[in-house]
Amino acid sequence: MTEPTKVVIVDDHPLVAEGIEALLESYDDIRVLATVSDGQQMIDRLDELLPDVILMDLNMPGLGGLSATEMILERRPETRVLVLSMHDTPQYITTALGHGASGYLLKDVPTEEIKIAIDTVMAGERYLCTGAEGALAPVLSNGGEQLTNREQTILLQLAQGKSNKEVAQVLDISVRTVETHRKNIKRKLGISSTAGLTRYALEHGVLQGTGVNS
Repeated sequence: MTEPTKVVIVDDHPLVAEGIEALLESYDDIRVLATVSDGQQMIDRLDELLPDVILMDLNMPGLGGLSATEMILERRPETRVLVLSMHDTPQYITTALGHGASGYLLKDVPTEEIKIAIDTVMAGERYLCTGAEGALAPVLSNGGEQLTNREQTILLQLAQGKSNKEVAQVLDISVRTVETHRKNIKRKLGISSTAGLTRYALEHGVLQGTGVNS
């Protein structure tokens, strides 16, 4: 008999977390190890819990879901992170996937769909709920591109107010390379100003957990 899938729920709304836990506990092949209320708690308990799948909210106090996802996957690449969010904009979805999430679920999905999503990512496939797929469809049909991990890193640095030269020093790359990435980021996001990049970073959780405007 195969071992049950070990799941941790990361959400700062206790009623949401408890509801999902109650649902998942009804399945014999899933074991909920814990529910935690922010990304830092998940990082702190990662080596203790060793989950197969993490259900991750995006917007939480302290360390947000995007930053936590990246840190978790650096330490345990085999862990699957399923984002569970109320946000259905293309930017949220593509940014979450760009940070390494294995799937994206909206919080209003039928409860049974969470189980399907867990099984899908455990099989090594990506899972997008119908609402997330629908949100991405116009972007994909227009040839929209998501930011690469390097572009996301540079966006974070720029949004913290660093100059191209400072970003180049931090990342040990040339100023010209930073300028090229900056142009690509603006083109992909359809943003023309640095202030617009900062606003995008704030609205989409890129700055969460960095100590900037938190």
